[in-house]
Amino acid sequence: MKIQVEKQPTEAHLQELGVKNWGIWTKEASEFPWHYDSQETCYLLEGEVIVTPESGDPVHIGKGDLVTFPAGMSCTWKILKDVKKHYRFA
Repeated sequence: MKIQVEKQPTEAHLQELGVKNWGIWTKEASEFPWHYDSQETCYLLEGEVIVTPESGDPVHIGKGDLVTFPAGMSCTWKILKDVKKHYRFA
């Protein structure tokens, strides 16, 4: 299970996905465990995070990243700078 990160996707790609119509989630700097029951795709509007899968290397994500988390993955979120993101579960 791998986290996919697309750095600075084009505006056309974001429009194609309908990102602006997705929900918005915000969270202050913190650290917590998380499990994905279904795939999540998100686009970070603000913030900086290190996500560490249980069986993998830490992944650094930040403003402007389009990220896909696989279903079934357990990880730890460490939010370094407050996050605001668009998100969609598959």
